[in-house]
Amino acid sequence: MASTACFVIVCKNDIPIYEAEVGSAPKKEDLSYHHQFILHAALDVVQDLAWTTNAMFLKSVDRFNDLVVSVYVTAGHTRFMLLHDSRSEDGIKSFFQEVHELYIKIFLNPLYLPGSRITSSHFDTKVRALARKYL
Repeated sequence: MASTACFVIVCKNDIPIYEAEVGSAPKKEDLSYHHQFILHAALDVVQDLAWTTNAMFLKSVDRFNDLVVSVYVTAGHTRFMLLHDSRSEDGIKSFFQEVHELYIKIFLNPLYLPGSRITSSHFDTKVRALARKYL
C-alpha cells in the first residue's frame, strides 16, 4: 500500500524553511499544493495547542478526509509538521525526534542564518532516510 506523507518545517514566523514529499505514493504536482494548503490551514490549531501543553509532540492536531496532521514543536517554536495517512504514532514520534536532532545540527552551524531555507542536500537525504525508516 502506498503511503502519503508530506513533511514541512515552519519557523516561528510561519515561514516554511524546509519541505519534502516523503511518502511512497506517486508524486503529483497538484497534490503537492493540496498538501501545503492542508498543512497551512493547521497552523492556527498548532498555534493554540502549543501554548496549552508542555509536550513537544502534539500528536494528531487536524484531519482532512483520510489525511492526518501530526506536529512536533521545538523549544524555539519551530514546528515540524507531517501530513500522513499512517497510524504508527510511535514511528512518527521517533521520526520527529531524530529530525529535531538533525535540525539542531543545522541550527548550530555558524553559516546558517536562522529562519532561512534549509538547502543542505545532506539534511534532505537524512530526512528522507528517516522517513523510510519510521513512516
